[in-house]
Amino acid sequence: MELLKKYPKLFQWLFLLVVFFVLCFAIDVPETYKFIRGQAEFIKDPNQSTYTLFGAEVRYYAFDVFWRLPPLLGWLPIWINDSLFFLMNEWMPMEFWNEDTQEFKTRPLVLQITRNLTSFMTFLIELIREILLGGMETVVAFTSWDWIDANPWAELPGLPWTIVAAGAAILGYKLSGKGLAIFAGLVMIYISVFGQWKPSMQTLSFILVAAPLSFIFGLSLGIMAFKSKRVEKTLYPILLVMQTMPQYAVLVPAIVLFGIGDHAAVIITMVVAVPPMILLTLLGLRGIPPEVIEAGRMSGCTNWQLMLKVLIPTARRDILIGVNQVIMVCFSMAVISAFIGAKGLGFNLLLALNQLNIGLALEAGLCISLIAILLDKMSLAWANKQIDYFGNLTFFQRHKNLLFFAAAVLIGIIFAYVGSFYFKEGYNYLFEVPHNKGISTADFWNRGVDWIWDTFFQTLKIFNTWLIVDVLQPMRALYLRMPAVATLVLVVGAGYIIGGIRSAMVVGALTLFIALSPWWDRALVTTYMATFGVIISCIIGFTVGTLSFQNKRTTNFMLAVCDIFQTFPSFVYLIPVMMLFGVTDTSVLIAVVVYATIPATRYTIEGLRSVPAALHDAGSMSGVTKIQRLMRIEFPLAFPHMMLGLNQTIVFALFMVIIGAFIGTEDLGQYILKALSDKKGAGIGLTLGLCVAFIGLIFDNLIRTWVDQRKKHLGID
Repeated sequence: MELLKKYPKLFQWLFLLVVFFVLCFAIDVPETYKFIRGQAEFIKDPNQSTYTLFGAEVRYYAFDVFWRLPPLLGWLPIWINDSLFFLMNEWMPMEFWNEDTQEFKTRPLVLQITRNLTSFMTFLIELIREILLGGMETVVAFTSWDWIDANPWAELPGLPWTIVAAGAAILGYKLSGKGLAIFAGLVMIYISVFGQWKPSMQTLSFILVAAPLSFIFGLSLGIMAFKSKRVEKTLYPILLVMQTMPQYAVLVPAIVLFGIGDHAAVIITMVVAVPPMILLTLLGLRGIPPEVIEAGRMSGCTNWQLMLKVLIPTARRDILIGVNQVIMVCFSMAVISAFIGAKGLGFNLLLALNQLNIGLALEAGLCISLIAILLDKMSLAWANKQIDYFGNLTFFQRHKNLLFFAAAVLIGIIFAYVGSFYFKEGYNYLFEVPHNKGISTADFWNRGVDWIWDTFFQTLKIFNTWLIVDVLQPMRALYLRMPAVATLVLVVGAGYIIGGIRSAMVVGALTLFIALSPWWDRALVTTYMATFGVIISCIIGFTVGTLSFQNKRTTNFMLAVCDIFQTFPSFVYLIPVMMLFGVTDTSVLIAVVVYATIPATRYTIEGLRSVPAALHDAGSMSGVTKIQRLMRIEFPLAFPHMMLGLNQTIVFALFMVIIGAFIGTEDLGQYILKALSDKKGAGIGLTLGLCVAFIGLIFDNLIRTWVDQRKKHLGID
């Protein structure tokens, strides 16, 4: 009884686990459900009940609702598809003037809006793309093809790669000095010399449209949420879902609404990139001291003057960090958007992976990674840069960077002109290095892959077989053996123990949504793969983070490594593991582990660094050893921060598992990928995306609730 009073939570957890395992053993697996090589599969049986989904019969077990709940939400994908069809084809037909036919044409309002938006986005993309690469599409928008044929001089020539490289170096110097300038110049030179200039500029044009628009919308909505509690409450659940929604799933309705191509990719990228901008804008504005606001009001500022001249400049750093996050999300989406026809490096990477050409994939992946690192460093340098107050500076001192760029433009044009005479084979390498004329290391990497396979084939095969047969398949079978009712009891019970009735109701509702969908089994497979990745990632991240923390240089080095790896688009992680293990679950799970280890390591280090130095000194003065200080002082205080790292690790693992569907995993990601090529896939894609998002939100709710309680207990702000 004394122990029960002293550790009530512990006994609650023990009771919950006992109930869970009793239910697991008490609820028998139906005879019509069999396990094949650790995989649960349905077999036909006349006793099964059926319903129709998209013209296909779906079987479920109406007689045993404790094992698998009937898919009562099977209507949701159909309803989403019907709603989209109604909006696009029937809702609010209106007459619009057609410039081509010179007559009025009846069109639904939503369809007209999407087409106008598509035209506007296409124009912006083509404008920036032609500034960088040259062309005539933008000129045609204001004239005609006949006029272009009569005036060939009107074609935009584009910028030589030397000018863009010089511009990047000058911008890097202005933001952070010589180091970033040299890195920016070398990145641009590398991209050009290796023949990746055109796809890189196509990707950059995509980002230069999506990022500013995302910034404007995110900043505006963030300000609205700051000024109105009602707006904030409306946006908050949407932002939570979007943070855990796989980016694949968001692509599906974009095809229905906007078709395929760069324009659709930009619009859907904005949908994904706006939420972090809103959150960081709101965070920055909320963090402004009340004295600053009061001083602004006392000086006679109106509401808009207060916002534009006081609040936004004060929250400048948080807002610019939001810009950094927007750019990174846009770059990640630039790769993923290749699935809906977006041009650029992502398309080349996707094509190379489809052909299993690891060499070309590595070249494209390296260019993607270098540009991502460059944009990340530039945006962070901008965020951390202090505002310059010129004072009594001369004209040259004020505008030296602009003058240097003008000189670079002039020199670049001269070089490109001279190059047109020097290079006789038809390619001006001082203007642009063609894709097939640059240096290529693809053959080297392909030979390396062949050597690895020839040398380590047996070792890799043994490891792959052991991992799949002895670890993954039993773990998969264990998850699939979990009855729906038992799983629901476990999740609801965990929510109640951690956060009470409210938390139990939230996580229970999210779990029930997944259980009532037709994809409960696939959700369990997704959870099993994410769980495996999270466990291994946490072990590695916890160990590496703890060891790195013991030395200041090692700490800074490891944080720098995390910064670099975190900027890599998730697709890049699939390339090296495919080199080693081919197209298997092992490849996906190793990529998950590598990708998810980053936040686990970072948050472990940051958590240990957050412990006040006074407590370190107090522990040392009391005579404790370094191990004792670590176990009794640092870990208990850092653990809440480390648990937030666990939260991020889970989200990273889920995202990577879904992306792993590209190489053939049998989880929710596989069905999302199939939905991209299905005319009626919008409903399925969104529903599956919600299932993945809800898995992440279940863990997010449990972890954040526990962290808040623990911080309150420890007196940590």
